[in-house]
Amino acid sequence: MDEGLNCAMTQIELFVNRLDSVESVLPYEYDVFDFCKDDHEKRPSENLGQVLFGERIESSPYKFHFKEDIKCSKVCRKNYKTGNKEDIAKLDFLKMGMQLNYQHHWIIDNMPVTWCYDVEDGQKYCNPGFPIGCLVTSDGRAKDACVINSEFNKKNTFYVFNHVDIKIIYHSGESEGWQGARLVAATLEPKSIKQADDNNLNCEAGNPMEVPRDFKEDVTIVYTYSVTFEENNTIKWASRWDYILVSMPHTNIQWFSIMNSLVIVLFLSGMVAMIMLRTLHKDIARYNQVDQEDAQEESGWKQVHGDVFRPPRKGMLLSVFLGQGTQIFIMTFITLFLACLGFLSPANRGALMTCAVVLWVLLGTPAGYVSARLYKTFGGEKWKTNVLLTALLCPGIVFADFFLMNLILWAEGSSAAIPFGTLVAILAMWFGISVPLTFIGAYFGFKKPAIEQPVRTNQIPRQIPEQSFFTKPIPGIVMGGILPFGCIFIQLFFILNSIWSHQMYYMFGFLFLVFIILLITCSEATILLCYFHLCAEDYHWWWRSFLTSGFTAVYLFIYAVHYFFSKLQIIGAASTILYFGYTMIMVLIFFLFTGTIGFFACFWFVNKIYSVVKVD
Repeated sequence: MDEGLNCAMTQIELFVNRLDSVESVLPYEYDVFDFCKDDHEKRPSENLGQVLFGERIESSPYKFHFKEDIKCSKVCRKNYKTGNKEDIAKLDFLKMGMQLNYQHHWIIDNMPVTWCYDVEDGQKYCNPGFPIGCLVTSDGRAKDACVINSEFNKKNTFYVFNHVDIKIIYHSGESEGWQGARLVAATLEPKSIKQADDNNLNCEAGNPMEVPRDFKEDVTIVYTYSVTFEENNTIKWASRWDYILVSMPHTNIQWFSIMNSLVIVLFLSGMVAMIMLRTLHKDIARYNQVDQEDAQEESGWKQVHGDVFRPPRKGMLLSVFLGQGTQIFIMTFITLFLACLGFLSPANRGALMTCAVVLWVLLGTPAGYVSARLYKTFGGEKWKTNVLLTALLCPGIVFADFFLMNLILWAEGSSAAIPFGTLVAILAMWFGISVPLTFIGAYFGFKKPAIEQPVRTNQIPRQIPEQSFFTKPIPGIVMGGILPFGCIFIQLFFILNSIWSHQMYYMFGFLFLVFIILLITCSEATILLCYFHLCAEDYHWWWRSFLTSGFTAVYLFIYAVHYFFSKLQIIGAASTILYFGYTMIMVLIFFLFTGTIGFFACFWFVNKIYSVVKVD
């Protein structure tokens, strides 16, 4: 289809994907809801990202050929008998899907089949899914999709969307001198129509297909569809996704908010940088001019030069975290860069997750190298433990969490449950590729000499003077994460929307820009606080530099909790556990990522200032 449709008899494949809901984290396969099945069902091959995201694409029974309109064709009939336990269970599951507003996701030529309808201010919104049906509650309130039709007014009643009007819009090549045609849009309108007679179908209007809450009499649902083709040569094939992405809600607000956020963050970063450079310049000039006797009476960061590079406590754990953080940082940078170039757009299903996982696996070498090199610098000698912890600790925590979430998905029968074969493949990639690469990186890291420090460390630790409230570790760490979080929380809202509210995320250019701003703010906030602590003669900066910017992850978790209660309508214990289980994986990865940025910025800063000041 990507090369164009070259004859009128070309069959168009309509594929169905898993169904999901904003009220439940549990997606389900199409077949679970007892819809019409394809007699010769086939499944296209799915990449790793699609499997991890729970996509389950399969062929559908909706068959039609190019430029052949279909008017009211029957797909199948479903009968539900009151005395049949299996039928009762199937209908109950279908009603549960309607009550929780589960959405179909259909695909034609790799394009989502959209349901376009008018929203406020005369704008049109194209939803890449459409509901199974809807519910009018016992108090007469119409829920979700029932609002669009005034005929849906009977209390305690479900209305099934058993008919779809599909419109295929194509771009003809004849006007441009080439043969064939290309599909540029596919839309549909769901309808609820009760069919009285299979031989005399009516798909234009009629009584809606009602399913009462109480299953007291047999229910028969006839599924039908109509197809029309429309030529439109103004839409180019290369820009066929635009009508979906441009109509996403809050797009204009997002552009303005991101720009506003970036301007504020850049201004703050500039101020921090200017203050640091001017103050440091004066400090260094003063320290290098005074005599040694005068220096003894001075206070400030120069006085702790004999202790500032004293190895930290728990140096093994810190080096392991930094190795893993480096791996995550490089993976994120490359993934976002490729996404900016358009390689990982929504049209390439699952490409973003596949790219991230493959890159993480292949980046074991820098993780092992950084961890080993820093551990050696800290004076550590248990190199075997260091390598094993780098290769297994953080990935092990993530995998354990992921596996527990998968057990819940298995128990619930969700399509998001990762098949056993895929789990084995992930473990094989981890132990077969990532772990050996980590060992190789660690080997080269330990072969290198320890990082040379610009000043010698005294044998006896210097006593740290009494600290004020603001220079104590915990207040500094808590304050350190505010500025970095301030530059990402607007983007975070849209990222969480794409994950939990199933909205498409495509503005990777802005995300990459925010990523760069996050690096700058994490670095500068950590350096600034590190400078204040050193001026207060507190030389314990190793862990604090990691935790200061890493604390941004705590604000991320607080925001995710706020988002759960204020924006989502998720109900059910399983969905709640899954939400917070997956959120904890995000928080851990973000903690390692931001902590590593802050540590290396501070490490560079401390090395720089102590290398330019004269120490006798």
